[in-house]
Amino acid sequence: MKFDDLDSKMRVFETAHDHCVLPELYIVARLDGRGFTKLTKEVHKFEAPFDPRFRDLMVRTVEHLMGCGLQAVYGYTQSDEISLLLGRENASFGRKERKLNSILAGEASAAFSLALGAPGCFDSRISQLPNRELVRDYFRWRHEDAHRNALNAHCYWLQRKQGVDSALATNRLKGMSVAEKNEFLFQNGINFNDLPGWQKRGVGVHWRTFLKEATNPKTGEAVTTERRKLHVELELPLRDEYDTFVLSLIDGK
Repeated sequence: MKFDDLDSKMRVFETAHDHCVLPELYIVARLDGRGFTKLTKEVHKFEAPFDPRFRDLMVRTVEHLMGCGLQAVYGYTQSDEISLLLGRENASFGRKERKLNSILAGEASAAFSLALGAPGCFDSRISQLPNRELVRDYFRWRHEDAHRNALNAHCYWLQRKQGVDSALATNRLKGMSVAEKNEFLFQNGINFNDLPGWQKRGVGVHWRTFLKEATNPKTGEAVTTERRKLHVELELPLRDEYDTFVLSLIDGK
């Protein structure tokens, strides 16, 4: 069999299930660390419930994803997950879902592993969102999830440090309201409202444009050029202000 015939015959098995994100839909990827509970609590023993060293590893991974050629608009991380907005006009890899997922998971895993100095693996899944309001809602969802997880994590690990076993600590939390969890922390010297914003709301990474003075190499004249750099936001705004913030990034303002 000629190679071209063999190639045509076999390639269909690779591409038969290729699906592309439809034109004019926003692309949001969510990446999750695989086995990160064991990685952070047993293998490397980061401080529980939050460790700035782990936060910085996740932020460096987001920064890599933002700058690896996929034209990302906004990156967000909380706990061991990353959300990445690629945008409505993004044409990377022909908008093929499987290609985007594999590239993003590979890039994130490589960047995190290099930063940590040990293996760390991510998976990826794509959300296809038809309008900017749903993109806003997606990031509000992850933002609110970060707040809920932070409250639970502080309550859980406070109990563990008091000598309560894992099962009992988990069961106690199931029967507590948000107000009761806040009061439990307060009675033990922790005011949840005073904790760092990055613990409660996650971390955002986005592009900022700035002006830079330079010299035209041909004429020697002073010129002003626009440059972009990544900005890491450790104190994200709350609720409606966060919605406005996300919409401004979508709209390029």
